[in-house]
Amino acid sequence: MQELTPRQIVAELDKHIVGQDDAKRAVAIALRNRWRWQQLPDELRKEITPKNIVMIGPTGVGKTEITRRLAQLIDAPFIKVEATKYTEVGYYGRDVESMVRDLVDSATNLVREKKRVEVVDKAKVRVEERLLDLLVPRPEWEPSRTDSTEEAKEDDSQERYERTRDKFRKMLKNGDLEDKDVEISIDQKSSPVQVFSNMGMDQMDVDLQGMFERIMPQQSKNRKLTVAEARKVLLEQEVEGLMDKDAIAEEAIELAERSGIVFVDEIDKICTSEEGGSRGGDVSRQGVQRDLLPIVEGTTVQTRSGSVKTDYMLFIAAGAFHRTKPSDLMPELQGRFPIRVELQELTRDDFLRILTEPTSSITMQYQALLKTEGIKVKFEKDGLEELAEIAFQVNQTTQNIGARRLHTILERLLEEVSFEAPDLKTKKLTIDAAYVQQKLHAIVEDEDLSKFIL
Repeated sequence: MQELTPRQIVAELDKHIVGQDDAKRAVAIALRNRWRWQQLPDELRKEITPKNIVMIGPTGVGKTEITRRLAQLIDAPFIKVEATKYTEVGYYGRDVESMVRDLVDSATNLVREKKRVEVVDKAKVRVEERLLDLLVPRPEWEPSRTDSTEEAKEDDSQERYERTRDKFRKMLKNGDLEDKDVEISIDQKSSPVQVFSNMGMDQMDVDLQGMFERIMPQQSKNRKLTVAEARKVLLEQEVEGLMDKDAIAEEAIELAERSGIVFVDEIDKICTSEEGGSRGGDVSRQGVQRDLLPIVEGTTVQTRSGSVKTDYMLFIAAGAFHRTKPSDLMPELQGRFPIRVELQELTRDDFLRILTEPTSSITMQYQALLKTEGIKVKFEKDGLEELAEIAFQVNQTTQNIGARRLHTILERLLEEVSFEAPDLKTKKLTIDAAYVQQKLHAIVEDEDLSKFIL
């Protein structure tokens, strides 16, 4: 884990997310505390658990993006889950423990990528030898006879073969054989017939897919590929063969336990408001909360990689809490999310900053996309201000979807250009206030139409 200070973490988040300083500070402190926890002696470390966070705010203000960027900063396993996707154990749907299995899968992918970098050079050497075997097949030497003449012929033949192989090795390194065809054997993964429904599959600890692969006979088929294509296939085969699957599984479990971040979105949707009475859906919501509690408190979950403890994973929950409030959660669950931060609705100035400040701002994305067609798009300051104003106004008069509104507005604004781009003769486009008003004014004025289109 990088030793980033809270100030450095906030500075990194500022490159991608506008505003929401309180939320950034909270997650920066949580991340630094994770590093501090790892510096403690084992005896004291067991007593300290992560301080989980609840983010309260409307959609599209940066809750998910803050958490996702945080995980990227430290290469930590990260998953985003919607609380509404889960049901109480025994009901149809996903069980809560499956989020931990998903997190371990994320950790496994991170470890595999790291191990791949470590073995790829060795794999490339092996691939070169395999390609040479295909291009210059090794002769099948017969057992040496006692006759010295036969031994001399065999030695001479061996020398000729080695010289030929060296010539092909040089040609291979120079790229002279990239288009030459070779025939390689590719393992076909058998696909057993699925005999189970989705219901209840999450509770099954046995790796059924792996079990079927071990039982079913391995099939392979020969394919004719160019050297360039074969090199990629062979590299994957060699990399896979060099990686220790058991070691990867052990490291993935440790990484998930020590650095895993689980982002539980829409947690407000599993709250049960006292005002609403005891409706039928409340039973299931309460059940999900009860099942979520031991995961957040700390329990052991069985995964295909092994047993995983959730005691030191960081859980970040988020919700709009329009009709409910955090106090509507079960008291025990509330106590497991001691840090609460409120994210603010986006203002006109926020929209303007979102259009210009982030390192990969939405305007830069559209400029890059249209540049592939040779079209140079320039956003004038008054054009950006007009876009920010429209985004703010539409959010106020219709459903407030935060920064996502900018995507719908820019798609509508550039729809015609995107369609005509390959055939346009004029390769320059200036987007100023007049252009924005021309394209969007009629839609914005018609409130009913803007609800559907913007």
